[in-house]
Amino acid sequence: MSAAHMGRAAALILATLLASSCVSVSVTVASKEARRYNFRFVRHARDAPAVSYYNYIVVGGGTAGCPLAATLSEHSRVLLLERGGLPYGNRNVSSEYHFADALADTSPLSPAQRFVSEDGVVNARARVLGGGSCLNAGFYTRASAGYVRAAGWDARLVNASYRWVERALVFRPGVPRWQRALHAGLLEAGVTPDNGYTLEHLPGTKIGGTIFDRRGRRHTAADFLRRAHPRRLTVFLHATVSRVLFRPGGKKKPVAYGVVFTDSVGGEHHVYLRGGGGGGKNEVILAAGTLGSPQLLMLSGVGPRVQLERHGIRTVHDHPGVGQGVADNPMNSVFVPSPVPVALSLVQVVGVTRFGSFIEGVSGSQFGIPLHGRAAASHAVARNFGMFSPMVRSRQLGTVPPRERTPEAMRRAAEVMRRLDPRAFRGGFILEKILGPLSTGHIELRSTDARANPAVTFNYFRDPRDVERCARGIQAMERVVRSPAFARFTYANHSAMDAAFRRGAAHFPVNLLPRHPGDTRPLQQYCRETVMTIWHYHGGCHVGGVVDQDYRVMGVRGLRVVDSSTFKYSPGTNPQATVMMLGRYMGLRILRERWIRKGAEDKH
Repeated sequence: MSAAHMGRAAALILATLLASSCVSVSVTVASKEARRYNFRFVRHARDAPAVSYYNYIVVGGGTAGCPLAATLSEHSRVLLLERGGLPYGNRNVSSEYHFADALADTSPLSPAQRFVSEDGVVNARARVLGGGSCLNAGFYTRASAGYVRAAGWDARLVNASYRWVERALVFRPGVPRWQRALHAGLLEAGVTPDNGYTLEHLPGTKIGGTIFDRRGRRHTAADFLRRAHPRRLTVFLHATVSRVLFRPGGKKKPVAYGVVFTDSVGGEHHVYLRGGGGGGKNEVILAAGTLGSPQLLMLSGVGPRVQLERHGIRTVHDHPGVGQGVADNPMNSVFVPSPVPVALSLVQVVGVTRFGSFIEGVSGSQFGIPLHGRAAASHAVARNFGMFSPMVRSRQLGTVPPRERTPEAMRRAAEVMRRLDPRAFRGGFILEKILGPLSTGHIELRSTDARANPAVTFNYFRDPRDVERCARGIQAMERVVRSPAFARFTYANHSAMDAAFRRGAAHFPVNLLPRHPGDTRPLQQYCRETVMTIWHYHGGCHVGGVVDQDYRVMGVRGLRVVDSSTFKYSPGTNPQATVMMLGRYMGLRILRERWIRKGAEDKH
């Protein structure tokens, strides 16, 4: 097998991984599927009344929106609007063995909606109740104590909120041999101390939690809705919110008083806050994610005036910070071919380095697909990558720089895959992402269609400090692979590995790409030209820039944003735990504010 063939194979294998009114919200017409999972308050948006009223309208039933809505329903009438469907009954969501299939699905009803950043990297955003927790690799770890302090959060309430999340859906993983070897290899490579199994974010090497149970079944943020008050919560699925409604505030700020959403057959529905909003109690809360929340703010007239006017949107509040400071943690990886079969495992072990790089691993590249001969290998390529799939075309073709990942390049790489010996698929990936990152970009509207993806630019590796962190991370990965602890899963003479990474036997692993003339920094080049996403994008509605410390949108009233778009940096090694925690945390904070205000009003 040639070096070029193995290099392209390595990049492509990674493709597989990686109500009527507020008094009738007790839902009498839940769908059969919703009733099957005891979600009697969940309905299809086409069954929604034309006009309805609630105390809280939560836009986005994702990783933050589900725990937020469940918490608010403890004492208030809540409507949760989700543009996707239920995650239950879909094996691509529920089964660990079909993790890659959800991301490869390009159908209109897919739980993952693909988007390609302006940098040329294909990514995905969730379109399903439960959000990104339905699509990710399941790793669960808290943010560091320093992150919590910097965010200005109440540490005791944060810990209580994490525990609430963990009781519902976090498990201790069974760690197979490949992951155990990675754990030991990280320690031998100097990523110390050994922190064992812990949910805390600590320097060194650890085993984290997972949202997959021992049967390989995924548990998602949608499960939090089982804790909701069933007569106070209504959930509408396939409901796409097109704008937040504002009324003039006179000499005061504009007031959010409702939203407009469209169902799957084009019917338009209006939902209003009880009492008209703006009184400090009833609110619209955006939890639509890093892309969705800034996009919806701009579609509603809250954003940079120049951009709004370009699309004919009336400016409610000129807010230049909306859509700015968006970042995506870049992922770079190396494929390690194994001389022995490797069991499937998603992320279970992480090395938290002291220089700002996080190292993780996934193994069993075939993801439960039996490969028996070249025909089966070809079938696996077609099934998981799609012969002309945009995912392969621009996200996973790590053998060419992002902007050169054309359909033709994808077709050539897929042809190479057909000719590979099935043993080329045997092994695992060691991945790294960098802390932060420091490089940031922006989101802009492409159109006024709320269903369309906005234009997203992440500016990967624009800051040279990000490149340096990545290069040091690659060096640490090299030490892991060459460690005695990892020897079982590497070829003794390194010949297959050296062929895979196109560098001499004395240096492994390295650049999959042809050398550039005069290049003196191959690892930095490798980082820039093999960059992919690890789906940890964030920003666009920063605390202090777009929202205040209580997550209220500055410049208007009756509107908050509670999701990953408020983060300046991605928390911990993997953000889902903190996004879930934030939903619970802010739900409790909002309810507390409500009853303190009510008590003060009663005294008067």
